Amino acid sequence: MGTAVTTIRAMTRADLPAVAALEAAHHQRPWSEQVFRDELGAENRIYLVAVGPGVVGFGGVMVIGDEAHVTNLLVGSQHRGMGVGRRLMVELIGGAVADGARHLTLEVREENNAARTLYSRLGLAPVGVRPRYYGDDDALILWAHDIDDPDYLKSLR
Repeated sequence: MGTAVTTIRAMTRADLPAVAALEAAHHQRPWSEQVFRDELGAENRIYLVAVGPGVVGFGGVMVIGDEAHVTNLLVGSQHRGMGVGRRLMVELIGGAVADGARHLTLEVREENNAARTLYSRLGLAPVGVRPRYYGDDDALILWAHDIDDPDYLKSLR
């Protein structure tokens, strides 16, 4: 079992080698360090890392108008089941709402039951399927509406 995560903070360029390495260790078609660098430099993006010690997880969201799209969320296998993914998502949602988002969407591997459970607990519900989105697996399209509602935000605490 991994050590406790002590910090969720904004991702910096200094984190990119560790983020890219974590991504490469867990995905068949990982984003490159350059893709993460481009995302950090893009407008309307929020990227966070979970640290404890070293980068053990990360997540990102893109906000366009009143919609937020989770672009990436990953927690290293030694730190799964410890609430790291939830903490990252809660911080991403809070940042997205602060940037004007009212609705949240993402794609998740149909076979990823742990992630689907987390997203369901955060109020995201399936609305469709993207066949073979991940090459070897379909993606469920999930949405949560009214994430700026005070009752919804209170439920995240």
